[in-house]
Amino acid sequence: MASDSSSSPFDHKAFLKNLTSRPGVYRMLDGDEQLLYVGKARDLKKRVSSYFSRSLNRRIQLMVSRIRAIEVTVTHTEAEALILENNLIKSLKPKYNILLRDDKSYPYIFLSAGKFPRLAYHRGAKKAKGRYFGPYPNAGSMRETLQLLQKLFPVRQCEESFYRNRSRPCLQYQIKHCTAPCVDLVSEDEYADDVRDAELFLQGKASQVIDNLVKRMEQASSALEFEQAARYRDQIASLRRIQEKQYVSGEKGDLDIIAAASEAGTACIQVFFIRNGRSLGNKAFFPTQAGDAEEKTLLSAFIARYYIGKQVPREIITNAMPDDQALLEEVLNRQADHQVRLKQHVRSERARWLKMAVQNARLSLDSRLASRAGMQERVEMLQTSLELDEPPKRMECFDISHTGSELTVGSCVVFDAQGPIKSDYRRFNIEGIQGGDDYAAMAQALTRRYTRIQSGEGVLPDILFIDGGKGQLSAAAEVLQELAVAGVTLVGVAKGPDRRPGMEQLFLFERETPIILPASSPALHLIQQIRDEAHRFAITGHRQRRDKRRKRSPLEDIPGIGAKRRQLLLKQFGGLQGITRAGVEDLKRVDGISSRLAEQIYETFHGEK
Repeated sequence: MASDSSSSPFDHKAFLKNLTSRPGVYRMLDGDEQLLYVGKARDLKKRVSSYFSRSLNRRIQLMVSRIRAIEVTVTHTEAEALILENNLIKSLKPKYNILLRDDKSYPYIFLSAGKFPRLAYHRGAKKAKGRYFGPYPNAGSMRETLQLLQKLFPVRQCEESFYRNRSRPCLQYQIKHCTAPCVDLVSEDEYADDVRDAELFLQGKASQVIDNLVKRMEQASSALEFEQAARYRDQIASLRRIQEKQYVSGEKGDLDIIAAASEAGTACIQVFFIRNGRSLGNKAFFPTQAGDAEEKTLLSAFIARYYIGKQVPREIITNAMPDDQALLEEVLNRQADHQVRLKQHVRSERARWLKMAVQNARLSLDSRLASRAGMQERVEMLQTSLELDEPPKRMECFDISHTGSELTVGSCVVFDAQGPIKSDYRRFNIEGIQGGDDYAAMAQALTRRYTRIQSGEGVLPDILFIDGGKGQLSAAAEVLQELAVAGVTLVGVAKGPDRRPGMEQLFLFERETPIILPASSPALHLIQQIRDEAHRFAITGHRQRRDKRRKRSPLEDIPGIGAKRRQLLLKQFGGLQGITRAGVEDLKRVDGISSRLAEQIYETFHGEK
């Protein structure tokens, strides 16, 4: 069901007259049919009419004023509506919904199946046979646990390809982080003991592991195997230290503790992960479009976006209870195939953890707001320093990177008043210019970037920074003039004497003398940050291009040599070195290699005859 999506005002009365009262999802669109908002409702008519019959905050008022059409999807139940709403928000990212920036899958520790299993980092679909432990809040906490496991239980963590092609033990064996099953230096039973201990530890059963190690230590001591007994003793001591640090008093199961805090249109949600009684760490989320939403509203949106489609613990403790608690529990119960409970009022140790989560959310939010305030000050000082009519909303910077005048890469980074907008960063592989001609490289990168923007694929910046002096600035100005790009302030950032930071000179197009800001200037600090980010991004792109070239076989550049012929040549001559030594007559003997192809191959490796 939808209204007319023209630019005329939305006739909500006519629309509501025929709207059903059944559960479902509604989608609000503007005059260009761009999605503004997705919502769910137990009663569609009652929920949608509330947008037109009650006082709303400024953000929602603005959204309602832009509505030109509403589309609805009727569902059987409100639970189905919640799942559909969540899927639509994740895939379509409507402008006015509360969105999570970080919606990746979370890392797990994977214990493979087989005779000598391996412990490994895993992210994504769980297709391989074995056990998965987690999720961990981030890759750092997961890697920390893997390093810990290496020290405690010498279970291999190497790739299968590395493991299957060993003829002697690797460094991990030398430093006692692995028992070298790859070269049969450990029996299957001994290795299985270490795997079982690691598995119990990841299940939160460290006390059981310690009991097992104590028995083995006593047995080894009785058998006069003192070196082995000392190893068990050290493992027990390490495990006890870890227990003191990682285990949550009185907890045995899985639970997440979530706290929300908001201020000045910014929100932070802090999540503490506890699995099998072990604290796996915490993670901060900063949802967009939070506006002045209450904590319970933020938590309702977060829990739906975060948990639907993912592993859910049995308990979720929050500092405010969402209004749709029962609905969230119903959907999560059905998905998890076990009972999921949302709780707010808790005691003793759990209350302490909840208080800690609230404190962390508040501290992260304060830090975010302070950072934004600092960024705002820099932008305002930049406006003053460059004598602009208003603070710049969008800034771009270009840089060029190459080695020995080859594999040139141009970079473009984008900043706004909040900082870098990494989704708008772009790289350009520069082709067809004379090696080392940075002016031509800059012109090509700018032409490609702003041709697309002029065709409607992006937004023009208020300021365009060029890493370089007057020459680079003139080359950039010619490109913008040719593309009829107007209203962009061009600034060249030239390194000062001795190329020392803080001595930069700023060249504005059509201004004779450079601007030199004091080293303590917040405006200069912002320019340095943007310039350094462009430089980093260009160098990274150049290195990736160079590494790709190194991995590329020269045979791939020869017309008529496909994958099958390359494979045949490599097998016949035992690799590229053999092909390099081969003559034209040798090459012609390979099936499918004609005289012409043999000469081309020879010339590729030796130059023209």
